[in-house]
Amino acid sequence: MKRLYLSLIASLCASMASAHDPEILDVQVEKMGMLWSIHVTVQHGDTGWDHYADAWEVLDADGNVLATRTLHHPHVDEQPFTRSLHSLVLPDGTREIWVRAHCSIADWSSQLTKVELTP
Repeated sequence: MKRLYLSLIASLCASMASAHDPEILDVQVEKMGMLWSIHVTVQHGDTGWDHYADAWEVLDADGNVLATRTLHHPHVDEQPFTRSLHSLVLPDGTREIWVRAHCSIADWSSQLTKVELTP
């Protein structure tokens, strides 16, 4: 009976661990002329189509969404993973951006990753 309880607890802990918010591990930016490329590395306990990191977005200092990168499929066997957004035009004077990720179940992550921009 004790083994059964331990097994149930272990299963519950494993499912809770896979239900965490997507985590932004790294953000790299490149400027080419007036356009920016944003490369975001995300880690999440994707389990399949029913639960996966399905987007990340770029915000300005006031919390306005500047761009959204939709992730069209789960990355169960590719963790962490990096996806990019190209040809982004940022408003004049933008010196910093924030990036956050979205989970198909848990909504937007509370983690905001600040990125300083160099002209």
